[in-house]
Amino acid sequence: MEPTLTLLVLDLVGCFVFALSGGLMAVRKELDIFGVIVLACVTGLGGGFLRDMAIGATPVAALSDWRYLVVPMTAGLLTFFFHPALGRLEPMVNVFDALGLGLFVIAGAVKALDFGLSPLAAAIMGLATGVGGGAIRDVLAGRVPIILRRSVFYAIPAFAGAAVAAFGLYAGIPPTLAMAVAFVTCSGWRLLAMWRHWEAPLPRGSASV
Repeated sequence: MEPTLTLLVLDLVGCFVFALSGGLMAVRKELDIFGVIVLACVTGLGGGFLRDMAIGATPVAALSDWRYLVVPMTAGLLTFFFHPALGRLEPMVNVFDALGLGLFVIAGAVKALDFGLSPLAAAIMGLATGVGGGAIRDVLAGRVPIILRRSVFYAIPAFAGAAVAAFGLYAGIPPTLAMAVAFVTCSGWRLLAMWRHWEAPLPRGSASV
């Protein structure tokens, strides 16, 4: 596939998967159909929107390409009408969320490199792409963002995957190999953390007030 097509596929598949998780949260919060679609769209598009604004890729893809709006809206509608089945499949949805995280951080890093950013800055943009939509979703839903909760090992694998993609591509490693290793690093680490219930470290002792 051409690089632009690869980036589009990564973006849209990740968008759909993340939008499903946003729609499920909206259903649990007992939002109406409009609320479900909005939360699905925010979750699917938020990270890419932040990335494009930060790197100057305007108008942002979410507003300039109709596919970026149709995909999360479709995911939101599917969640609204078929949420009992999706709810029963939540463990599988969590797996897809981990896979979507890997796709999103790679897409973010690749696009940032294409716009001339350094590998480190591109890795940060990959992280923002992967976690931005979920953070906005959680704030709108009234809970602590997933990347800040102790029980979720999320942001660290995301940054690691984005860094592997950014530095690998910058170093001239074949794109397919660099992205494959980045995907395994991010999604594999995230899935392993879910399975083993790993937690990010906390500071020792009590904080002085």
